[in-house]
Amino acid sequence: MLLQPLTLTLSERRVSIIGANGSGKSTLLRLINGLRTPSAGSVAVFGRDTRTDARAVRQSVGFVFTDPLSQLVMPTGREDVELSLRARKLPTAERLRRGEEVLGRFGIQHLADRSIYDLSGGERQVLALAVVLAVEPRVLVADEPTTLLDLRNDALVRALIAGLDQQVVFTTHNLDFALESERTLVIDDGRIVFDGPPPDAVARYRALAGRSADAPGLDRTNGP
Repeated sequence: MLLQPLTLTLSERRVSIIGANGSGKSTLLRLINGLRTPSAGSVAVFGRDTRTDARAVRQSVGFVFTDPLSQLVMPTGREDVELSLRARKLPTAERLRRGEEVLGRFGIQHLADRSIYDLSGGERQVLALAVVLAVEPRVLVADEPTTLLDLRNDALVRALIAGLDQQVVFTTHNLDFALESERTLVIDDGRIVFDGPPPDAVARYRALAGRSADAPGLDRTNGP
């Protein structure tokens, strides 16, 4: 949950958001996408209010979840991409053509007809990106898109995100990934405690984490 009153404008091409689990990072992403509405104040995306024009906001802002199985709903990747394109109400032939284009763009045509449960974590995350980007949103918000990945797939997904034309706002626990953005927000206990250059933000987050580690805890010397 985000607790502080704030006025925030995100215009940079790459914005990262870092903070501890439960600090409010995912809430902020959902507010941008319109999956959550603010309890007070307003959120606008390209002039559209997320309360009154949520559908239009979600057409402009794609959302990628931490676990791709949360959003891959069809048996195969090809079917998931085509399902995403149906929202644009395209003729069948055009939808199929664009689906093939998207699969080719992300280099996953060879995976398109395999069960999503037979794919690796990295393959699923690339597929999830393809599904969301098939409809060409103007903004992509990604909630810890590399958290479940090994080093090779982490690098693959980061490279794909770096090459996108869209503005990308993402949360991450990977501080190297955060440094690849142009602006970083640090969230602590529902509040934005730093907003600025990524190296300074990472330093601030490390300091916060250090203070938390030094805080008095439970005495377990006599425990199990």
